[in-house]
Amino acid sequence: MYEHFKHSRILKKWSEEAQLRIDPVIRSIESRVDTHQWRLLEAYRDAGVGEHHLSSSTGYGYDDAGRETLEAIVARLFGAETALFRPHIVSGTHAIASCLFGVLRPGDQLLYITGPPYDTLEKVIGKGRDGSGSLADYGISYQAIPLTPEGKVDWRRVREEAGAGTRCFAIQRSRGYSERSSFRVEEIGEMVEKCREICPGAAVFVDNCYGEFVEDREPTHVGADLIAGSLIKNPGGGLAKSGGYIAGKKKWVDRAAARLVAPGILAEGGATHGYLRDYYQGFFLAPHVVGEALKGAVFTSAVLDAAGFETTPRFDEPRTDIIQLIRLADPKLLVAFCEGIQAASPVDAHVRPEPSPMPGYTDPVIMAAGTFVQGASIELSADGPLRPPYLAYMQGGLTFSHVKIGVLTALDRMLEHRRRFPSESVR
Repeated sequence: MYEHFKHSRILKKWSEEAQLRIDPVIRSIESRVDTHQWRLLEAYRDAGVGEHHLSSSTGYGYDDAGRETLEAIVARLFGAETALFRPHIVSGTHAIASCLFGVLRPGDQLLYITGPPYDTLEKVIGKGRDGSGSLADYGISYQAIPLTPEGKVDWRRVREEAGAGTRCFAIQRSRGYSERSSFRVEEIGEMVEKCREICPGAAVFVDNCYGEFVEDREPTHVGADLIAGSLIKNPGGGLAKSGGYIAGKKKWVDRAAARLVAPGILAEGGATHGYLRDYYQGFFLAPHVVGEALKGAVFTSAVLDAAGFETTPRFDEPRTDIIQLIRLADPKLLVAFCEGIQAASPVDAHVRPEPSPMPGYTDPVIMAAGTFVQGASIELSADGPLRPPYLAYMQGGLTFSHVKIGVLTALDRMLEHRRRFPSESVR
């Protein structure tokens, strides 16, 4: 493999060094994959999944046995009372918006206790009654509580901001475009307990994007009322062409369904057309595919560390999502890294990514994603906003081998920049 790179000697050295260091971590990931795979197989067998469940429905989609059975399986695996797992959800942002609009009413308060959420949610939350249809447009107030310097929830501030009108505490499991660590399920469980103490009647919502099947449990196993995510991330297993999911307590899922579909119809309608076969198979494959992405992230951390870059999580640290952050400290290296990932893609490898404005983001963003499904974060991709300290966020990878090739291609491009910029931190 190394003969295909311009800087084969140094890449081979870094790669082999990384492989030796990560071997125990790889075995641990494979063990967790086995655990999840057994649970999925057991759930499919107990549900009596048959060929007829893979058939599509049309029209209103009432009495869709395949959809109902699959959503019961998802709820079981996620430790939830009920779930929606549907093509009608456009994205993770759409799933989250359906939850927030379902839970909150005019005069209510939304508290994000893990700092500001993803940039794409800024328009959903809104900043005033401007007619956009945002939460603010409906008279719903919002406060994001900054984390402490140690990256923990600032419970003093949460207690100060919470009040009788606080209807929803929101937690973002993954780091998003920030440097803080992602929150593990155990930490989320502790957050849920404290939120209950502060406002017993408020719903606790968790944005679960990028986290499914990474740990042994999901946030709904530790008390979260509602979670949401995208099917073109972890739970779709690389086969889902679109869609999203919402899971949790029936009371809150029904409210989200009323917003997603219509009051009175809730989860009863919604034709699945030709999606179910991919959904059943993709969800079954999800633990394996997530395991491959995690192996790739661990390798990326180790090989970039060998090259002299700071990464988080480090290769030997616990993980709760598939995102790998690399601090590149220079816009040219960020662009070179993404160019390398794109060049190693099976789709649109000839395309050169360039920083550009993106809907919902405040800074130009460079995105590398030569994926079979547009924007699928479970396939190998890398992106980052063009702002200091110029961090690359890499995620996904349907196979471990592809991630290795992609990352080494990115490093090869970066080494070319080292020739022109000898001060760059590549030793």
